[in-house]
Amino acid sequence: MVRVIVVDDEELVRSGFRLILEAAGDIEVVATVTGADAVKEVGLHAPGVVLLDIRMPDVDGLTVLRQLRGLPNPPVVAMLTTFDSDEYIATALRSGAAGFILKDTAPEQLAQLVRTLAAGGVVLSPKVTRTVVDGYLDSGAGSAAAAQTGRLSEREQAVLVLIADGLSNADIAKKVHVSVGTVKDHVSAILTKLGVGSRVQAALVAQRAGLLENRPS
Repeated sequence: MVRVIVVDDEELVRSGFRLILEAAGDIEVVATVTGADAVKEVGLHAPGVVLLDIRMPDVDGLTVLRQLRGLPNPPVVAMLTTFDSDEYIATALRSGAAGFILKDTAPEQLAQLVRTLAAGGVVLSPKVTRTVVDGYLDSGAGSAAAAQTGRLSEREQAVLVLIADGLSNADIAKKVHVSVGTVKDHVSAILTKLGVGSRVQAALVAQRAGLLENRPS
């Protein structure tokens, strides 16, 4: 059972997400709260995943994100946004967000996105991916990203593509026929060589470098 907290300033949004997610059967929404109560409720319920509105009037979503990332055992945090060109996206990415989900995501997709987050995968709305890649990341264009990925071994590049596809370490291990421990070593090496701090950032470098376009069919 995946334990989730939904943080949003609108009660209708919170209620809607609860109904959609709990209908999946394997997801429990343990709390739905506003930004002011988010850190306290996370401490009480210890969820695996937090869905956090990026813009809230009481407490800014980016402030809540930094507070949650500072906890001893922080949950996986994905940002909820209605904007596909939100200037906060880059800051959230650098602050440790594990993904971005547009609020108009189809209900049938939402539960799977939460499962992916809980398993350690990457979740990026395609619109958000384009926004970040085209404007918010360092504007050194594809050549800089290609140079970064060029530091990776062939196996590490293959693992990077699977990270960008949203796969967890366990799923990657099955794909490339190695142990989960070996995948963890590869992921650590990839993040170090790319000079990034998260799987999401690594996925965006892969996108910018064109690795996702040039993958084998």
